[in-house]
Amino acid sequence: MSPPAPSTHSLYLLDPDPGPAWAPFAGIRPLSELRAGAHLVRERWETFVGVEATAIFALPHLTGFPEPGVPRVEARRPVSGPAVIGSSTFAPRGLAGPLPDAPARLTHDGITVGWSVPAGTTWNGPLSNARAVSVEGVLLHGVYDLIGCLEQLLREDVLKLLGDSDPVPKGSTVIGDPAWISLREAAIEPGVIFDTRNGPVVLESGVEVRSGTRLEGPVWVGANTRVVGGPIRISAIGPWCVIRGEMSTTVILGYSNKSHEGFVGHSVLGRWVNLGAGTTTSNLKNTYGPVRSEVAGTTLETGQQFLGSLFGDHAKTAIGTLLPAGAVVGAGASVFDGVRAPKYVAPFAWGGSTSERMTQQKFLSVVERVFPRRHVEVSDSMKSFLIRAYDWLVQ
Repeated sequence: MSPPAPSTHSLYLLDPDPGPAWAPFAGIRPLSELRAGAHLVRERWETFVGVEATAIFALPHLTGFPEPGVPRVEARRPVSGPAVIGSSTFAPRGLAGPLPDAPARLTHDGITVGWSVPAGTTWNGPLSNARAVSVEGVLLHGVYDLIGCLEQLLREDVLKLLGDSDPVPKGSTVIGDPAWISLREAAIEPGVIFDTRNGPVVLESGVEVRSGTRLEGPVWVGANTRVVGGPIRISAIGPWCVIRGEMSTTVILGYSNKSHEGFVGHSVLGRWVNLGAGTTTSNLKNTYGPVRSEVAGTTLETGQQFLGSLFGDHAKTAIGTLLPAGAVVGAGASVFDGVRAPKYVAPFAWGGSTSERMTQQKFLSVVERVFPRRHVEVSDSMKSFLIRAYDWLVQ
């Protein structure tokens, strides 16, 4: 997103209490760092308020979350005004209007999604008798609602991202308006199809697209990602990924691999996910009814007719893995002991259908092999964080 305009307010993001609806990301990353459309929830709040976030209030073991570019993560504390406290379960759209000089409750459809704290006052939780100020955006009831965000926000996101572009190279096929293609030092092989009839296609710096790829907008692809073949539509793909095969209506945070054939649709992939060749998600029930998810014995009514799989950070699947609609694969899980994966795979599961877990040391050894493949250092702070996350998720 473009840099926020100056603001007199500080901005803080507030994660919700952990619950089944926020699996498989609760406990492994601040929920403000999930992608809602082409942008992170935090980035949407920063644009809305007009200032970069000062801090994220999250679970205590996430304190010091070491991912580059993320504001300070700490336990919740009192905040002195002028400030805005925004919920990580809400994706704002547009810019905030003038905020009142009195404590205000930011609401969407009658639900509180944040607070405005004027100068001279302190926020320490919900503000009683605060004035309600309505704001526009998308309310997130769970991770599965990131799919709805794509359908509601992605097209307008990539429209706003259009700008100066390298020319579309010869040998490409454009269906629709070529002005709806933005290439920023991207390498495009001959034989790539751009279809902009339903929305723009934006490729950030360093993206590589190989022959045999069809990009059907709206599509946003983050820096240094390689798309090596197949039809991709209505998706937001973060930086440093490798993507191949059919993908539809899917969010990828970044640094993940789907580098072989296999359909992935209406799904969310965290960071450092690796899908083995032929991994395929179901995204529609045979009855065409709403998809239910299951998390550690709790059934979630998602309200989504189309819902594939939710993969937590560091999750991995074996070749030929088939996932049912609404599957939840926990952070760090390694799924390999059956062709058809269960509906729910626990964090750091070893195999998928049994109660066996990957040991902490084995998990760290995998991280130490994987990170350098994307030129990322496994720092002491990262190791410390991953140990804390492991302990919290397997308790």
